[in-house]
Amino acid sequence: MRVRCHQNLLSAIRTELDSAEDGRLSVLACRSRDGIRRQIQERVGLRQSFAQDADRILHSRAYTRYIDKTQVFSLIDNDHITHRVLHVQMVSRIARTVGRFLGLNEDLIEAIALGHDIGHPPFGHEGERILNSLCSQYGLPGFQHNIESVQFLDKVEKKGRGWNLTLQVLDGILCHDGEARTTRMAPVRQRDFSGFDQLIIDKQRDPMTVLLPMTLEGCVVRLCDTIAYIGRDIEDAIELGLIDRYAIPEQCGMLLGESNGTIVYTLVADLIENSVGVRTAQPGDTASDWVGFSEKISAALLELKAFNYKNIYMNTIFKPDFAKIHVCYATLFAYYLDQLTTEVQSDQVGKSLMQSFSRSYLDSQPPAAIVRDYIAGMTDNFFLCQAKALGCDIPERSCRVN
Repeated sequence: MRVRCHQNLLSAIRTELDSAEDGRLSVLACRSRDGIRRQIQERVGLRQSFAQDADRILHSRAYTRYIDKTQVFSLIDNDHITHRVLHVQMVSRIARTVGRFLGLNEDLIEAIALGHDIGHPPFGHEGERILNSLCSQYGLPGFQHNIESVQFLDKVEKKGRGWNLTLQVLDGILCHDGEARTTRMAPVRQRDFSGFDQLIIDKQRDPMTVLLPMTLEGCVVRLCDTIAYIGRDIEDAIELGLIDRYAIPEQCGMLLGESNGTIVYTLVADLIENSVGVRTAQPGDTASDWVGFSEKISAALLELKAFNYKNIYMNTIFKPDFAKIHVCYATLFAYYLDQLTTEVQSDQVGKSLMQSFSRSYLDSQPPAAIVRDYIAGMTDNFFLCQAKALGCDIPERSCRVN
């Protein structure tokens, strides 16, 4: 009886919280009560829908593995360098700040931000390029980490049952990645799971397909993803002696700042000020249904992105034996595929492969897709340990980038 009384009280409070969103959120914000799931939940629970999703992602096995996943710099022994787990936390914090000022749903923003990079494979974007090539080689659609993030959360986690996340969260995760020059964005609303699944199919067929989130919250996360990494990557590169702080283009330094803190503050303030129509919008105000930077700040941000690509991401000084990483990827993929197709697991390498997935998942996926998911879920260190056990010449960690 007491348990039932507690449940009734907490359920009533949740209803009050849902109703209170009408008074404090923008008319353009997504309401928690509007969260849509693939499967109806037998037990609704006490948390609002998007808060529940954020908790589910936070407690997922895939989220735990963020701790040893490359953000930009691989194989570097420096505890002050950003790893993937710190990046997603920064995106979450920055995006929630923007959302609060614009009157958007912070729980939805947090859930999207925490889950948006779960599909990244070992060794960051270089690993993604390698895995993309292997997928094509073995008859799979090209690898895209945003689609893989959805795959993990929707079909791999919980022994293949997935977390039954809301459409709005999965959509924001899928659509967080896009054209590099995006500085203003409007949502594509009225999407259902059928349309969402079709987006994935379209994106697999044509990686150049443009994806736009169905909510303003998803748009905010996508823009704040850039805010979170653009200055932080510069700080990491300075920490490693790869670039000098004053090498930043003069106009970028003047408009955005020369430190990560200043750059983040400038971009966040501009994004809020330029998108403030979201906060004050009235019902039916479609003209305010967008978020973006001002023209002047957009130009400076794009120039700084180009600087980062030339001096950090594509810098030949920082190439930590990626030729060896390529060989390790190919060796592991072929080995695991053989393990699946012959159903023989004769040694410790790959022993956990079959144990990682449910029988229903294994029966519903082609062997190459299972291998793709298994490798994509690895941490950098586990990947290297498995490759070394197969006799691969693995790269050594270093305190320097050159």
